[in-house]
Amino acid sequence: MPLPIVIADDSLLARKVLTKALPADWDVEISYASNGAEALALYREGKAAVMFLDLTMPDMTGYQVLEALQEADLNTFVIVVSADVQPMAQSRVRAMGAIAFIAKPVTPEALRPVLKEYGLYD
Repeated sequence: MPLPIVIADDSLLARKVLTKALPADWDVEISYASNGAEALALYREGKAAVMFLDLTMPDMTGYQVLEALQEADLNTFVIVVSADVQPMAQSRVRAMGAIAFIAKPVTPEALRPVLKEYGLYD
């Protein structure tokens, strides 16, 4: 059974780059969100065992998504993918429940170790 994942980013190009960085043999069903509200809706539909989350999006930021997940005690693996690589941003998202922070542009080499560490990919 495919693992349901969400890629949440307001940039179509960033969503495509991230999709291409995923392992080709990873059995996943991908849903896309262009803002945080869409990402949360997809989570509530059961489509986000793993969520790749940009921080800067319209309507609802990645920080707001993390806050909503935390407040509702929702359970998903959140991997933040952002160009904001400041140490403060990285420590803040980890404190809010993200399992990892990957800088844009995402590469397979940056992504695979995180997936393996959490048992999401062999």
